[in-house]
Amino acid sequence: MLLSLNRFKLRRPGAALLRGFTALLCLASISASLVLYLYALPMPVGVLILQLVAMLSIGWHLRHWARSIAMRPAELADRLLKVQESERQRLSRELHDDIGQLLTAAKLQADWLQRRVPDELQEHCRTLRRTLDDTLANVRDVSAILNPRQLASLGLEASLRAHLLRTLENTSVHWSLECRQRLGGIPEDMAIAAFRITQEAVTNMLRHASAHNLVVSIVRRSDGLALSISDDGQGFMPASNPADEGQRGMAGMLERTALLNGTLSISSQPGHGTRIDALFPWPARTLERAKTSNAHDL
Repeated sequence: MLLSLNRFKLRRPGAALLRGFTALLCLASISASLVLYLYALPMPVGVLILQLVAMLSIGWHLRHWARSIAMRPAELADRLLKVQESERQRLSRELHDDIGQLLTAAKLQADWLQRRVPDELQEHCRTLRRTLDDTLANVRDVSAILNPRQLASLGLEASLRAHLLRTLENTSVHWSLECRQRLGGIPEDMAIAAFRITQEAVTNMLRHASAHNLVVSIVRRSDGLALSISDDGQGFMPASNPADEGQRGMAGMLERTALLNGTLSISSQPGHGTRIDALFPWPARTLERAKTSNAHDL
């Protein structure tokens, strides 16, 4: 962090000096041209060279600013996703700590009340307690969805399996999670992206697809982490630009993949199910280890 700050401090004065030098060149070029024009003097070679250098300097600045502007949408998307994750973590903590504690206290009060009310009110107390139990379970489920704490402790495979178990427990969907390799050592941002994409795909399937079967596959390859999600639901026509056509879930998947320099493809047709394939390339620092992952578990 200190090294980055020092580099930032060194670069800022250099950039300011270069801008000042360009401004000085432009001012000198304009002044020389005005003097030559007022006195009707011929254009010396030195003034031509000065104007050429000033134009080249301006062109370099324009190109630099254009590249800087072109990078801003990706930086904005990255920042937005980080803010979303931070907000999810905050909401998860509030649900788990504050509302969860209040519901637990209400359960204790219901138990105390049940031991003291007459027999004709016992059924109402049991109903109240079941309602509190269901509410507390739902709060914990929502908290886990917002902030999958098990990603850090249990890893990606166990987190995905726990999410599928919890989400599809009371549905008629038959599902399987295929993972034939250990997934230790997956970078945190990659694990979060794979988890969130699977989470969004399963949510969309439950809302729109009416699927009976779901297969999630995650494979550790030499070129990256491959994620595949397929179902036999109703399918749909994927939009060429999901964000513009209101498919915000799909747009979020594409953004998460793009921020990791990965690729994501969506294959679907009405009546023929949906298949989502994502590939997250390994960061440069772990690429060499990933190439030997079949022989050595990270």
